[in-house]
Amino acid sequence: MRITICGSIAFYEKMQEIKKQLEEMEHEVKLPPNEVENEKGELIPVQEYYRIRKATNDHTGWIGDRKSGAIMAHFEKIEWSNAILVLNYDKNGIPGYVGGNTLMEIGLAFFLKKKIYYLNDIPEMSYKEELSGVNPIIVNGNLQLIK
Repeated sequence: MRITICGSIAFYEKMQEIKKQLEEMEHEVKLPPNEVENEKGELIPVQEYYRIRKATNDHTGWIGDRKSGAIMAHFEKIEWSNAILVLNYDKNGIPGYVGGNTLMEIGLAFFLKKKIYYLNDIPEMSYKEELSGVNPIIVNGNLQLIK
């Protein structure tokens, strides 16, 4: 199966671990990029870009450009895939957190009629109804349920 992993860049190390496990199960897996270009055109780790982006209120210029590009690139990966796996770990004091960008990716996968897997239970968030309404398969950490 072709799987695109979705979730907060704060979970990037876990994304890499899950990718490896899924590949051992003979799935093809895509992740968000591991590097982006900074304002000088130099490649920096995506986690560093995430830290810079979160530390500023100004999302114009190179910061906004990279975000737009990353969204489009990840949408293309979702289109390529048969399914998405949402890594919804605890974040910001919310068990099973799903952020705004990941919600957009879930919506695209739903529109494209892709299978949608959540690693953990649906979180108690203001958009819980939308997270439930896409008929996800919740694997509760068991990657063997991804078929």
